[in-house]
Amino acid sequence: MFKKILIANRGEIACRVMRTARRMGIATVAVYSDADAEALHVREADKAVRIGPPPSAQSYLNIERIVAACRETGVEAVHPGYGFLSENHLFAEALAKAGIVFIGPPAAAIAAMGDKIASKKLAQVAGVASVPGNLEVIPDAETAARIARGIGYPVMIKASAGGGGKGMRTAYNDAEAREGFGSATHEAKSSFGDDRVFIEKYIEEPRHIEIQVLGDSFGKVIYLGERECSIQRRHQKVIEEAPSPFLDAKTRAAMGAQAVALAKAVNYRSAGTVEFIVDRQRNFYFLEMNTRLQVEHPVTEMATGLDLVEWMIRIAAGEPLPFAQTDIKFAGSAIEARVYAEDPRRNFLPSIGRLVRYRPPEGDGIRVDAGVDEGAEIGVNYDPMIAKLVAHAATRAEAIRRLRGALDAFYIRGPRHNIDFLAALIAKKRFAEGRLSTDFIADEFPRGFAAEVGPDEVERFVLAAGAAQFIAAERDARIEGQVSADASIERDWVVCLGHARHPLAIARDGARLAVERDGKRHEIATDWRPGEPLLRATIDGTAAIFQIDRAGIGFTLTHGGGALDLKVLTPRAAELLARMPEKQAPDLSRFLLSPMPGLLVSLAVAEGQEVRTGDTLAVIEAMKMENVLRAERHGTIKTLRAKAGDSLGVDQVILEFA
Repeated sequence: MFKKILIANRGEIACRVMRTARRMGIATVAVYSDADAEALHVREADKAVRIGPPPSAQSYLNIERIVAACRETGVEAVHPGYGFLSENHLFAEALAKAGIVFIGPPAAAIAAMGDKIASKKLAQVAGVASVPGNLEVIPDAETAARIARGIGYPVMIKASAGGGGKGMRTAYNDAEAREGFGSATHEAKSSFGDDRVFIEKYIEEPRHIEIQVLGDSFGKVIYLGERECSIQRRHQKVIEEAPSPFLDAKTRAAMGAQAVALAKAVNYRSAGTVEFIVDRQRNFYFLEMNTRLQVEHPVTEMATGLDLVEWMIRIAAGEPLPFAQTDIKFAGSAIEARVYAEDPRRNFLPSIGRLVRYRPPEGDGIRVDAGVDEGAEIGVNYDPMIAKLVAHAATRAEAIRRLRGALDAFYIRGPRHNIDFLAALIAKKRFAEGRLSTDFIADEFPRGFAAEVGPDEVERFVLAAGAAQFIAAERDARIEGQVSADASIERDWVVCLGHARHPLAIARDGARLAVERDGKRHEIATDWRPGEPLLRATIDGTAAIFQIDRAGIGFTLTHGGGALDLKVLTPRAAELLARMPEKQAPDLSRFLLSPMPGLLVSLAVAEGQEVRTGDTLAVIEAMKMENVLRAERHGTIKTLRAKAGDSLGVDQVILEFA
C-alpha cells in the first residue's frame, strides 16, 4: 500500500480523497493555486505545494508543475479527483514516465473513452446500444444544420471532449443548430482546449441513468448498481439518487451487463461510470463513459456501503477485488443535492463572495461533502459548488424527508446559493412519485424560480414570525431587569406580509406558546433564542425548521424552498406603517446590466444599431460557462459602456438604449 499520495485537485473532492487516505494511514499532499492558498484542502493535507496563479491552465491543468510537485514531495501515487486532469490521458502518461502511479484507469482507456466520438464507435463494436446520430466531426455551422435536418429535430450538439454539461446545446431548428454550433464549439474550446463537436438525436422526456463500474488489474469488472441523474439544469446534474425509482431488475441487469462489456473492451480498471439515456419504455442508449470518480459517487457509497475512493486506491496498488457481482446489494435509498453559489431568482447566475456564515446540517443518515468552511471565499476562477448534501434512509420517502429537513437546516450567508431552490424541487409531488426526466426543472419551474410560499404554508410562517417576536420581547424584558416580565410583554401583535395584516394574540403557557389567530388557538413549542440562525419549532404538532434573519422591524423566514419578509409590529405601529408611502424602485430599463461577475467575451452590437426582441447583445463568461444576454424589447443602442475583454461586476452597465 502507498505511504504518500498527492491529490491533483482542489476543494470538496480533494478533502474527500484526503478523508479516506487518512483513514487508510496514507499521508497526503495538496496542490494549490494562489487563489487557494488558504483553502480548506490545503490546511487539511499533510503537505501542500504551490503550483501557480489562479487560472486553471497555469495551475491545476499544468501537468509539468504537478509532476514536479510529485517529485518534490516523493509521493508514490496521484489521485486526480474529478474535473481538471482526471480524464487527461497525457497526465496519466506523464506520471507513468515519472514512475508515479495514477489512481485511475490506464491512459489508453482514458483516451478511448475521453473522445466522445471514438467512444461511441467503440461502444457499437462492443454491442452497447447507442443513440442515433452523426459521429463525424462537424466543420461549420451550415454543415451542422444540414446534418441535424438529416437526423431529424430535435438534436443535441455535443463537444467531443466534453463533460459536466459544457459544450452542449439542444436545437429544434436550423437557426438553433447554427447558433448552437457556434456557442458549443467556443465553450468546448474554452473548457477543454478542443472545439470538435458532433450531433446526435435528442431523446424527448429522457431519463439520465448511469451505471457505476469497478474493475481491477486482473480482469474482473463488476457494476455497483445505478444512479438516477435525470434532474438537470443546462445539462448539469442537480439531484442524484441510488437506486433509480424507475428501473426494474431486468433493465438494471441489462444496463449493468452492457456497462461491464464496455469496460472490459478497453481493459478498464479503477472506478468508472457508463452513462445511458433511458426513454419512457425503458429502452436505453449509451451516452458516454466517464473514466473517473463522479461528483455523485456518495449516493452509491451510502447505498452499497463501499468506499469508492478506497477501492480506487487499493486497485491502483495492485489489489484484486475481493467481492463478486452477487455480493453487491443496495441498502435503502440515498439522494444527493448539489449546493452551488448561484442565484436561482436571477436565472441561476453565478455568485461570489465570502461565506460569512456556514453551518452545514447534521443528523442520522446525513452526509455533507464540502471543501469550504466559514470564512472561505467563493471566487470566479473555479466551479461554484459549495457542498454536496446527501441523505440516506431505509426507504426513498424517508430519504426525501431527511433531505428536506437537512436543506432547511443548511445555513449559508454571504454569496447567493441554491438551497431554497433544491428544497422547492424535492417538495414537488412529481419528485415524490419518482416521475423524473431531464425536463423536470423546465416543466416544474416554467417561469423560473421565485421562492414562493404556497397559501397553505403562509399560516405557519406567520405563526413562526409571531413566536419569534414574542420570544425577543421576553428577552428584552429580562435584559431590562423587570421583575414581572410576563405582565410587561405585549400580547397583541400584527404580522404584516405585504399589504396583508395578520393579528395575533400570544401568551406563554408553560414551555409552549399559545397563539390565537382568527378565533383559532395554536400551540407552538420551540427553544429558539434571538440571534440563532435556525428556528426549530413544533407548530400544532408538526415539526419545522425555519432559517430566520432579522430584517429591520421584522424577519426574513426561509423554509421548504419558500421565503417571506414579515414585519411583526404592535397594532399601533402596524397602523402607522399602513399610512407610509411606498418607495419606488429606480427605472433601469434603458440599461443592459451585467447579471453576474465575469468576463465580457464579446459585444454583438454597435452604437446606433437597432435591435429586436431576442437579438444577441453580449456574451459573458463566468465560472467556465458562457451566458448569452439578449434584447428583451425592440430598441436602438445609444452608448456602449464596456468593451470585449473587460472584467465586469454584478449590475455593471454594459450598454445604454436610446
